[in-house]
This record gives sequence, C-alpha cells and structure tokens, in this order.
Amino acid sequence: MISAAGDFDFLALPGRGNSGPDHWMSHWCRAFPNSSRVLQAEWDRPNPEDWIGRVDAAIAAAPRRVVLLAHSLAVATAVKWAAGASESQLNKVAGALLVAATNVENPDPSFDLVRPFAPMPLKRLPFPTLVVASRTDPRVTFDQATAFAAAWGADLADAGDLGHMGNLTHLGLWPAGLLMLGRLLEKARL
Repeated sequence: MISAAGDFDFLALPGRGNSGPDHWMSHWCRAFPNSSRVLQAEWDRPNPEDWIGRVDAAIAAAPRRVVLLAHSLAVATAVKWAAGASESQLNKVAGALLVAATNVENPDPSFDLVRPFAPMPLKRLPFPTLVVASRTDPRVTFDQATAFAAAWGADLADAGDLGHMGNLTHLGLWPAGLLMLGRLLEKARL
C-alpha cells in the first residue's frame, strides 16, 4: 500500500454527482491516509469557474505537493485548471492520474450539463500524467482519450472494457488501477 510517509498527498477530484461509497475513488480515499477529496458546492449542475476555483484553492492550501486523482468531468476540470494556473501552483503538482475523461465537446444532448467546460485544453501538461481509458466508455471514445493523452504529453493506460469506471462499475479498491497509479508515481517527481 502507498504510505503517507511520502512527501505528497493525494487530492481526489470526483466527477459530476460526486463519487459514491462504492466508487474506486472513495475506496482509495479510505485506504490512503494522505488523501483528501475536493468537494464542490454543486455536483449536479457544475459550473467550470467554481469547480476550477475549488481545485485551485485545495492545491494552494495543500501543505505538501499533490498527486491529482481525477475522474470523468474532473479530468476536464484539472486540465482547465492547469491551463490557467500560476507556475507556483503548477509546481505543487507531482503528477496526475486522469481516469475516464468526459468529452465535454460532444454535441449529444446528454452532454449539455458538461459542455460549459468546453473547449477541452489540448496543451502539454507540465507534470507526469497518466490517462486511463476504457474501450467501452460512453462519455469518451477510446480514440478521443488517446488523442487527449497525446496532446497532454501523457502516458495512456488501456483499462479494457470497464465502461465509464464510475459508481456503476463497482471496481472496489480497483487493484489494476492501483498498479496504474504506481506506474505514475514512479515517474512523478516526489
């Protein structure tokens, strides 16, 4: 298990609706004593400025460097935060695990609530990043997730056929995800 003895903390960024008790992110937050969750004021009708502002405030308040754990819409939030963050804030991020990015530019009406987060920044991220994508994710195609990873200068992990990897997938502690996280931490400047 990853110890709190490291010089970093995990900062969990749930997607729209938050992460329920059986979500892999909730399991990880319970397993890692050096983790905290960024809470949003409005989970169901997200506002980009509010979500990005809360991420920025959490990073600013962090006593140590952080590893971002983002799921779904929080991937767009993290990438948009990075596109506008100061150098001192960016330096506080040791790495980012970006799981199941939502394609906020999708014109389908089911994406209406997340489209305010468009456009998705396609700028290289200044910290080690691992994009985890499922081949059966209804919120982003595998090809689009691959293009995001390339634009962000990130490594890509193929999660197989896990859908959106959210509350409904019931991944539990998600051992395969922990191995992916370990791969990221090896590259992060901790």
